[in-house]
Amino acid sequence: MTSSPSLSEKSDIHDIATKGVSVLTGDPKAAIRKLAGPMFIAMLLMTIYNIVDAFWVAGLGSDALAAVGFMTPVFMVLIGFGNGIGAGATSAISRRIGAKDKAGADLAASHSILIMLAVSVILTIVLVPNITAISLLLGAGDVAGLAADYGVVIFSGTVFVLFTNIVYGMLRAEGDTKRTMYAMAVSSVINMILDPVLIYYLDMGITGAALATVISIMFVTVILFYWIWIKKDTYVTISFKNFRLKAAVIKDILGVGIPASTEFFLMSFLVITLNGILVSVAGTDAVAIYTTGWRVVMFAIIPQIAIGTSLVAVAGAAYGAGLPGKLRIAYIYSLKLGFIIAVATSLLTWIFAPQITLMFTYSPESAHIAPGMIAFLQVMCFFYIFVPPGMMTCSMFQGVGKGMTSLFINFLRNLAFIAVIAWIFTYYLGMGQEGVWWGIVAGDVLGGVVALVWAMVYLRMLTRVEERISSESA
Repeated sequence: MTSSPSLSEKSDIHDIATKGVSVLTGDPKAAIRKLAGPMFIAMLLMTIYNIVDAFWVAGLGSDALAAVGFMTPVFMVLIGFGNGIGAGATSAISRRIGAKDKAGADLAASHSILIMLAVSVILTIVLVPNITAISLLLGAGDVAGLAADYGVVIFSGTVFVLFTNIVYGMLRAEGDTKRTMYAMAVSSVINMILDPVLIYYLDMGITGAALATVISIMFVTVILFYWIWIKKDTYVTISFKNFRLKAAVIKDILGVGIPASTEFFLMSFLVITLNGILVSVAGTDAVAIYTTGWRVVMFAIIPQIAIGTSLVAVAGAAYGAGLPGKLRIAYIYSLKLGFIIAVATSLLTWIFAPQITLMFTYSPESAHIAPGMIAFLQVMCFFYIFVPPGMMTCSMFQGVGKGMTSLFINFLRNLAFIAVIAWIFTYYLGMGQEGVWWGIVAGDVLGGVVALVWAMVYLRMLTRVEERISSESA
């Protein structure tokens, strides 16, 4: 667990704590609910934007949808770096808050910003000049030009994408998910307004969709900058006055950040793999069905993501405070809440799959993929049920600083289970594109079971260690 701070570094958390910190260090069930609520609203708006974006792009035809689909795994890598470093910041900062180490939390936040800047430069240099080659490498073929048009604009805004994700992670670490909600809401609304204007009114096509995203994120960057460096009313303070790099802090952030980023790379690799399988058995229309339908899946699991994201901060604070019982309560409560929501989501998706599909197949150019997309969405109803064990387990391990454990669980789920089973179902059993869909479900089930067992063993071990220490002290 996090080592105790020295007297010179300690601050009385009750004197300087914000309302968010008080919630974070209080009752774990209440903390999960209060932190997850604003996160749910924020992610709901972001996902609504993604669906609206797909809606407007769908009007350009299935080629445009496929082009965005081929860029999706690359964009997932970018988002993965942002969310990964953000998760590392959340974990490092929240553990120090739990240990009442204000100075340590500030130092972790400042290091996170510097790491973000370095990663932004590297990714921009790698992605932007090579986007056409990357599109072709991913199998875009005839739509490679469209994919490159979209990608070059999106990846030119890398620094803004990463900055916002890092600051969101800092705010979550101190229990301030409401401000995260406000910022994400502003980004989503601006994006939805700009999409039709740039895509159709200014006749920029798929490039307009990408530009709308970048402009909206730039606007939010200004808001976040104001809160942190001008208004200065956050719990964590970012300052580079008398700043010195500390290898231990970088290692602590990247100990969670790199594995968490790699998890997104694994998901991206999985999407690339599944896209390749789908193209080989059913063509680019199958990619359009899968990638567009996956936006709906991501919309459906927003509550799970919100709960899991909140659990990272709550688990980190409990672990930093040396309270394994509180950590267990937070984890179990997150699982129960996630499962109830997953069942309701599955039923609603099954019933309204045709209506949902109509949003993306309204144009003559994309209407022919409607039957396949309805079938995909109904298969995914079985996927939702086993999302909570995998997601909450990985979030808990990230919170306590065990990023490699979270990464390994995701590796098993995405590559050892989903990718392999999808290949077997598609080729060996001859199920075609439906083999990919059912492979996703089967891999999710196996991954969820493994994750749940792993988490319970770990929590039992922590409890035994705590009991032994207590008995020795007595």
